[in-house]
Amino acid sequence: MEMVKTGYKQTEIGLIPEDWEAVMVRDVVTINGRIGFRGYTIKDIVKEGYGAISLSPSNIKDGKINYKNCTYISWFKYEESPEIKIQNGDVILVKTGSTFGKSALVKNLVEKATLNPQVVVFKSMKINNQLFSYLVYANDFQNQIISAVVGGAIPTLSQEQIYNFQIPLPPLPEQQAIAEALSDADAWIESLEQLIAKKRLLKQGAMQELLSPKKDWEVRKLGDIILSNQLGGNYANSDSYNEYPLIKMGNIQRGSISLKKIEYISGTIPSKKDLLHFNDFLFNTRNTIDLVGKVSIWRNELPKAYFNSNLMRITFKPEFISSNVFMNAVFNSKYQIQKLKDIATGTTSVAAIYTRDLLGLEIYIPNKKEQTRIGTILSDMDLELEALMQQLEKARQIKQGMMQELLTGRIRLI
Repeated sequence: MEMVKTGYKQTEIGLIPEDWEAVMVRDVVTINGRIGFRGYTIKDIVKEGYGAISLSPSNIKDGKINYKNCTYISWFKYEESPEIKIQNGDVILVKTGSTFGKSALVKNLVEKATLNPQVVVFKSMKINNQLFSYLVYANDFQNQIISAVVGGAIPTLSQEQIYNFQIPLPPLPEQQAIAEALSDADAWIESLEQLIAKKRLLKQGAMQELLSPKKDWEVRKLGDIILSNQLGGNYANSDSYNEYPLIKMGNIQRGSISLKKIEYISGTIPSKKDLLHFNDFLFNTRNTIDLVGKVSIWRNELPKAYFNSNLMRITFKPEFISSNVFMNAVFNSKYQIQKLKDIATGTTSVAAIYTRDLLGLEIYIPNKKEQTRIGTILSDMDLELEALMQQLEKARQIKQGMMQELLTGRIRLI
């Protein structure tokens, strides 16, 4: 028989401190949702200023509410359902649809708001509302949601199911201490996000200033300054791990490489000519109309990788171009992105830039000394942004660890 740690007790939701309780959601909150016959149609949707916000799943991201691009419904529909009028301090949860389980604490609400039928609100709380929002967001609660959700074309949770979920309930002083600790972690994360957003705006301004063509800049066709260009191989691929990772269009961001999703070449040994090398300049030849033409520099993000046929490796003539860093900045400028979009052919969802059109594209270039100066400034800004992004990722990991420890009582603050 497994021994229970001193000072803890075994419950249906696992080990918790002896002075905590395991309670049902119904014991600490009430749940309200839009009643079916009080639903609304497109006729009830109004312009901003003529009704109340109707919060939907698209307004919830990473445990926060985004008030941009809100839907508004008439004042009549708002007043018709007073039980779902939203206030600061409420917690909302998506119960229906593909994003079921998303949740957020309502903060910074400056307009009157209600809910659409996919969302419910927790009110009348007998628990610290911040703590409750963290408990709903945490893995243990989300796992209960996943186990209970009814499948089919539209996944759905009932309010009764949610009422029956269990959560740990610390004494009130500890509820407040846990909520404050996690709120402080959120504040640190938010400050980093705001700083990163500010630095990105500064970089955009710097790019606009530095890359705007000057009188002494030359105009050359891209074909005149390219030494070679090569499309990658047409390989079958899957997410089954092997020694041949394949870099595809989804891995190319505007000026950087993303390794969030990596696929691997399957069924063949790739050609050596498709092996990536440090400082390779990669151009995305096929994508949606808004994304085709993305470029990035390969900086050995993986020890070994290959590239596929939707990417082109471009080598520039050293007598014209000082570095790939400069050309990376040029291709990621608003001006050049629009020029690339202009030469793309195809539909909104599937567009391509053909080699003949790319080589005919006109590029404004300064002398090599100026290229180096511009590249250095923008590269330094990129390094600063990268360091901040690493700090942000570490802060998010720390918060996740805090949630796992504090919300289960493994670490006590009181």
